[in-house]
Formats: sequence, C-alpha cells, structure tokens
Amino acid sequence: MTKISGQLSPRVRPPDTAHAGIDPLELYATGIDTSDYVVRIAPLLRAAVPQIGDLLDIGAGGGQIGAALREHNTTWTAVEPAPVMQARLRAQVPPPNLKPVAWRDADLPEGCADTVLAANMPAPLTDTRAFLEGCRRWARRNIVWLVPAQKGPRGLCLAGCLPRDWHGEDETPGIDIVLRNLPRDDHPAIEARVDWTFSAVVPNVPQIAAYLADRLGWTADDTRRPDLRDRLVAQAVPVPNGYSLSVPRASAVLVWRKLS
Repeated sequence: MTKISGQLSPRVRPPDTAHAGIDPLELYATGIDTSDYVVRIAPLLRAAVPQIGDLLDIGAGGGQIGAALREHNTTWTAVEPAPVMQARLRAQVPPPNLKPVAWRDADLPEGCADTVLAANMPAPLTDTRAFLEGCRRWARRNIVWLVPAQKGPRGLCLAGCLPRDWHGEDETPGIDIVLRNLPRDDHPAIEARVDWTFSAVVPNVPQIAAYLADRLGWTADDTRRPDLRDRLVAQAVPVPNGYSLSVPRASAVLVWRKLS
C-alpha cells in the first residue's frame, strides 16, 4: 500500500499494455477509410476547383483525398513525414511521387503544381502565414486547405466521443484560427462547409478505451476509466469487423486563386 496525505491508498498499477500496438495515425487513417469523408468532401473540392491539374498534396496522410482528386496524365506529389502514412501512400495504385519529409524540408521548386492541397494537417493552424506563403510559391493556379469547422476537439482521435471536461482540448474551430491569423486581404476567395462523420471500426472497445485513457494521461487507477469504457461500449455499433464508433465532424474548404 502507498500512503498519500496521511491515508492509505492502493498502489498504482502499471498501465494496461493491451493496446500498445495502436498507432494514433493509423487509427485515424483507418477511420478515414471507413468514414464518409472522401465521398462528402471530394465533390465539393471538384466543384470549387474543376481542373486540379498537377497536384501537390502537403501532409498527404494516407492519400485518400489526393487519390480521389488526381487526374489522368497529371502528376501527384505527396509530402508526408510519418512512416506509417508513407507506407499507405506507396500502396496507392499508382503511387504518388513521395517526399518523405515535413513541409518545411521538402525543398519544392516554385510553381511546381497547378493545385496545392493541405487537408487536415497542422500547418494551417500553427504556422498560418508562413504556410500560406509557401503554398503561394508552389501553386500555379489554386491553393486548397481543408481545416476543421466544428466546435469540438481537433487532436485526439475519437475525443469527440468524450465529455469536454475529460478530453480538455481547445474546441475553437480550425477555420476561426486560420482567419484570425491572416489579414483580411489574405482571406480565401472561397469558404465552404461540409459535414461528415468520422467512423472508426475497432475490434475491441475496452482496448480503445484503455488507449484513450492513457493518451489523456490518466493514471491506471483513475476512477474515470470504467466510465470511459462504459460510455464507449454504449456508443459502439456492432459491424462485421468489430464495432463502429462515430463522431460528427465538419470541414471548411478554403480556396485561394493564384492571380499571377
């Protein structure tokens, strides 16, 4: 027993390691695979940019949107630093021209693509002005950003299944962050919102609950752990390959036109 503040408390158990093999990026990517993200967003992007041309996909992730937008007889260049996502990009048929580095290290030539795409990657929110300047150098015609538009958590995968006081994330919509970080003259020519649902299929709900609790920094004896597990179990929908957990999402499509 461990004595804390004059009282006896059970010794803290080591964290549950049953979920040790869960990669947060892979969890998100497989969730995108089983969500309506591409079918809801790709048509809106094509309406905003009817001619994609040569595509530069910054922070390409698993390449789901890039693959949906690529056009015949054009190039698709993907900049992606995460090895798990690089493996997914190499599995695309045909694969993009992959640059396995962060965007600041990509050494991209000026005017290297007709359309520059940045979908759900941090730079528009964390380095808004510098990233837009880079996109303007690389783009010949169009710049397209996809950023969160809902009021809710943006970071931890499936945090939207939890009460706000549990996940503790900034819930400011990403589009608000982008627009407040840019002078009015740099605001996009097009701003459009599209609603979609993030639906992750997981084989084991208690395993995901333990993973989320550890990602939130909860100790092994935190009394919220059983409540988190029960909450996810109540939300989970049985599907052929396990259980589906869904979170309503919204994205803002931001488009800049290159005038010169």
